Amino acid sequence: MLPDDSTPFHVVCDASDFAIGCALMQFDDEGHERVVSYQSRQMKPAERNYPVHDKELLAMRYALIKFRVYLLGEQTFAVYTDHASLRAAMKSPHLSQRMARWRSFFAEYNFVVHYKPGKNNILADALSRRSDYDPRVVLGRQVIDDEDDSEEHCEVCAASGINLTSVSPEMDLRDEIAAAYADDAVYANILAYLRSPSNETLVALSRNTCNQIDRYHLDGDLLCYNIDRFDAPRVVVPNDDDLRARIIHEFHDSPMGAHLGREKTIAVVSRDFYWPRMYKWIRKWVRTCETCQRVKPSKSSQAPLHPLPIATEARRSVSMDFIFGLPPDADGQNGVLVFVDRFTKMVHLTPVSDTVTAAETAAHFVDCVFRHHGLPESIVSDRDPRFTSAFWTALFQLLGTKLSMSTAAHPETDGQTERVNRVLEDVLRSYATSFSGWSKFLPLAEFALNNAVHASTGVTPFFANNARHPRVPALLAVGHPTVPGASTLGGDDDDDDNGVDDVVTSGDRDPEALHAGGPTLQVEASPRGAELRGVSPRSLDGSHSV
Repeated sequence: MLPDDSTPFHVVCDASDFAIGCALMQFDDEGHERVVSYQSRQMKPAERNYPVHDKELLAMRYALIKFRVYLLGEQTFAVYTDHASLRAAMKSPHLSQRMARWRSFFAEYNFVVHYKPGKNNILADALSRRSDYDPRVVLGRQVIDDEDDSEEHCEVCAASGINLTSVSPEMDLRDEIAAAYADDAVYANILAYLRSPSNETLVALSRNTCNQIDRYHLDGDLLCYNIDRFDAPRVVVPNDDDLRARIIHEFHDSPMGAHLGREKTIAVVSRDFYWPRMYKWIRKWVRTCETCQRVKPSKSSQAPLHPLPIATEARRSVSMDFIFGLPPDADGQNGVLVFVDRFTKMVHLTPVSDTVTAAETAAHFVDCVFRHHGLPESIVSDRDPRFTSAFWTALFQLLGTKLSMSTAAHPETDGQTERVNRVLEDVLRSYATSFSGWSKFLPLAEFALNNAVHASTGVTPFFANNARHPRVPALLAVGHPTVPGASTLGGDDDDDDNGVDDVVTSGDRDPEALHAGGPTLQVEASPRGAELRGVSPRSLDGSHSV
């Protein structure tokens, strides 16, 4: 409709991962909402690296610029967004550098921000999700951008004549969480009580909250939660769908999350964050993840296992195997060499070609395993010629290493590495973009596998090796006050022995963990030789020979 100066204007805006959109609206004489003008554009590479909060502010800023002729000097008008925390964004005492720069621009306009749920913000949502704006859509498949133009905030200091650069991320997620507490009645009352304990603030708490109030404490402007004093505190996330979705996305959908399963995602998120009914949230997220549905095969029947003796010490026994049949990358590599510590389940990956020699395999072993962990006493492998060559055997005989070979009739003796191979193939398919770029994601896939809780040990390989969890960007973004992971395996001698005993005992679950969730295939003798009875695994496009 044509603009009517006698009727107030209002603006709707939204941002996606790759575009922003907005519309100038008015109500007609019959009370129907009409569009006066709408605008959208693709984000620049640097803007795509903005946090969600700043992307939404970018959309709001873009709308005010485009509709400036209608809005500047206008009496108070409304801006609708599906990001609730923007209502108090400019009032926060903790402004990022970008928000501080934009603050003077927003001060020129007289507007009020209102929250509009995403399901009702249809027009702006559609404008910000135009498929022709999405740089990650190639032949109908979603890919990951190569560009990494994120703004870095560096401090350069001099020490002994050497320039040192310290790179620190903005605490944008921390600010968003802290601002969103005000919109959550439960946590707002808890914050009020913790900041000023009194009968008045105590009365505002529910009976259930009063019984659990000792589990909460403040860390600056963050609310933290732990059941007892021995637990590492977890950041409490308020009832904000955007914030919770952003955190789950970080630990599941990002390359570091690798689209691992429900239990692994729950374990890694709940390690440092807390909100009620988190399990249901994450279960629904993983169940409805489009990438997971596309790349992961259904559970299928497997052969019965003939497992090796359980490893009793870290870095004492290593299993290794190849995955071949992958699309050649830029260097002509079409396979992955997989190393797995049989005790801690630590995984190391390196790309190789199917023409790799025994000498090259030995060099990869030294680079991936030996230089980090030393030489194991035994190596579990299949009967690949690269492992049975005279050079390979002579090398380990010279070093005093016992080579444990799989039984030829039972290739799944090395079931641990076979399982890692299957998970790795799923992970690589979730990264799949131009198909030839899979090798550059191997470091992130390795990190994701080592940061996921292993079913047989109950801890992550990182924790089993180092008695601590690695830091990830989400923790830096909230300024988490604690060193991630209280030391269990790294305490006194008694505690360390208990941790080792737990891992050794849990190793008995390896055969079941490998094939949980489905019946097994049986090998039966017949005049024509061995036959498989049962349902064979469903083949999927993109699966590879192992």
